[in-house]
Amino acid sequence: MRHRNAGVKLGRNTSHRKALLRNLVTSLIERERIVTTVAKAKALRPLAEKMITLGKTESLHARRQAASYLMTPASVKKLFESIATRFGAREGGYIRISHLGFRQGDGADMAMVELIGSELKEKAPEKKKKKQKAEEPKQEDSEKS
Repeated sequence: MRHRNAGVKLGRNTSHRKALLRNLVTSLIERERIVTTVAKAKALRPLAEKMITLGKTESLHARRQAASYLMTPASVKKLFESIATRFGAREGGYIRISHLGFRQGDGADMAMVELIGSELKEKAPEKKKKKQKAEEPKQEDSEKS
């Protein structure tokens, strides 16, 4: 029976697990998209959603609570200024976990954790100028002689 056995240990002791999850939440807020294992992603979800809910309250107390949990002041600023305003009308479900497959080295099940609304934007392909790069050294050689 699993009575009163909530939470996942992730194969770590308490302090290591807390530090890992704090780092993951901070990275998620700063980058809005991270790749991690499925187990870590599922452990991360409630903590990150609580941080976003704190950001929506916009009080000094909430800001200090978030600052005590998040690792960088920049992540606290981003949480309260941009992320909380984006999710102002939403009641929950701020995070999407997408399965990516299995990691090559150890076969761990990988997942992408992202904030809703920060979908991938395709970059325009950069045109490489190989001809110009190849011509530049030739011009330098002719100038030297």
